[in-house]
Amino acid sequence: MTAAEGDGTVPGEKAQGRGGPKRARLVGGPGMLLVWLYGVMVVGAVSRSAVQISTQFDRAPLAYSLSALAGVVYGFITYSLVRGGETARRAALVCCAAELVGVLTVGTWTVVEPSAFPDATVWSDFGMGYAFIPVLLPLSAMYWLRAAASRQGAAA
Repeated sequence: MTAAEGDGTVPGEKAQGRGGPKRARLVGGPGMLLVWLYGVMVVGAVSRSAVQISTQFDRAPLAYSLSALAGVVYGFITYSLVRGGETARRAALVCCAAELVGVLTVGTWTVVEPSAFPDATVWSDFGMGYAFIPVLLPLSAMYWLRAAASRQGAAA
């Protein structure tokens, strides 16, 4: 086992006490499930919006653009979770909060004024077309990221 495998650092990064700060891993245990789910959502949102934007953008430009935005947000959160470290944890936490605001805003908007969205977005009806994963995922991720911060604080 290398030092990087045993101490939680990313390969190629120095462990604390050996000339550099230790980057805390965020993908252990349930964090790995979050990375997997966000990865699936990246593929789903980006591929869906790419097809819709390239073939029928004039039908529902707002809906398709919001789906593309969701894919970008999911991609950034996935990257931050994999990267690890305190800065990435904070960035992922902010993005998850923004994602939740987006899901709640678009979800409410599609329920209150359905005619504004001639076609569904990833976040329509609070993610009903995706088994409500878009509304549950940021809540779960924010809980996990806050717990990761508590664990890191207790270990220090």
